[in-house]
Amino acid sequence: MFQPHSFLWHYLWVAPNLLLAVLAIILWKRGLHKKLRGFFLYAWFQAVQCAVLFPMDHMPSISGSTYAFVYLISELLESVIVFVLVADLFAGLFDAYPALAHVGKVMLRWAGGLLFIVAVVVGAFAPLENEVWVLGAIKILQQGMYIVVSGLVLLLFASAAYFGLVWEHRIFGIALGLGISACVHLATWGLEANEVLTERATLLYMANMATTHVVVLMWFYYLLVPRPALTETRGTPTDDQLAVWNRELERLLNLRQR
Repeated sequence: MFQPHSFLWHYLWVAPNLLLAVLAIILWKRGLHKKLRGFFLYAWFQAVQCAVLFPMDHMPSISGSTYAFVYLISELLESVIVFVLVADLFAGLFDAYPALAHVGKVMLRWAGGLLFIVAVVVGAFAPLENEVWVLGAIKILQQGMYIVVSGLVLLLFASAAYFGLVWEHRIFGIALGLGISACVHLATWGLEANEVLTERATLLYMANMATTHVVVLMWFYYLLVPRPALTETRGTPTDDQLAVWNRELERLLNLRQR
């Protein structure tokens, strides 16, 4: 049951990606793909990636090295698409207030750059053992992507808390799911890299796939279930207060440009 190519393995590989394709179709029919372009692109990419890699994994004519190379290329593309998705989340949170949006873009650029440097440094010291270079490159690439994504999502939540911004429930759900997935994948990679549970590496991979499945179900809820009525809470800035902060930031930015 907990072995590669078991029924559970195949289910956890195919089901989340199939559900993402269904979710993308529903978003298209409801016209939400225009508001959630980054997620819409991400969902379709994951579905297409599975549609390509899953048959390749079962074709005797496809060698292991060929499969690993195609997988590496798909991971490179996924890294770019995930960063686009994160940038879209920042825009979705900050764009209601132009001055804050400028601050958000600056934070995204600097934090993304710093996290990329951290990922490169960590990857340079990552143990490769005697593996085929493609497999080692895949692990290093995944590790770097999860470091950057988890750090940026953490920054997104910290920024929302600091400025007292009210989340749009779809943006919140996407960010929450993406953060959970990145943190779990990063943790399992760390366990494997430090030779913890190396004899049960398959369980770590299945834990990643199971986490993805749970996250996709979360996205179905946040993206398709109507938003519950909001109740006003004490200590939460009102729209008027946020508008004042926005005007003051715009004034400071204009002074800086003079």
